[in-house]
Amino acid sequence: MSERVLRRAYVISVAAELAGMHPQTLRQYDREGLVIPTRTPGGGRRYTDEDIDRLREVQRLSQEEGVNLAGIRRILELEEETRQLRGELAETRDELRRTREAADRVFAAGAGGDIVALAPGRRPQRRQLSTALVVWSPRRD
Repeated sequence: MSERVLRRAYVISVAAELAGMHPQTLRQYDREGLVIPTRTPGGGRRYTDEDIDRLREVQRLSQEEGVNLAGIRRILELEEETRQLRGELAETRDELRRTREAADRVFAAGAGGDIVALAPGRRPQRRQLSTALVVWSPRRD
């Protein structure tokens, strides 16, 4: 059974109030592609907490920084690209770490003839040599 993540979703009037702006502004930002809410089967907009945060950031960039909507769109695109690249970089660093750890291992034949991994500079433990005497004589046919 898969787990479903339940997220709060707000109708446009509640989202506008939470973001501190007019519902018409939310509609404009949706048309501009700055904030894209999910839609109900009937077409109604539903805004998540992440959408509300994004609306606030759009408003801040517009009002406090004086950035136009095209500039805001580009800023948001670059921020998303940066998030994705940071995620890829973290994955690449993990993969490189695992590869280096694997390359640092040394393999040798163990006492029973099996392959064992050793730390660099270590030797496999050997069985004690037997002190038993074995007598061999060639077969005469």
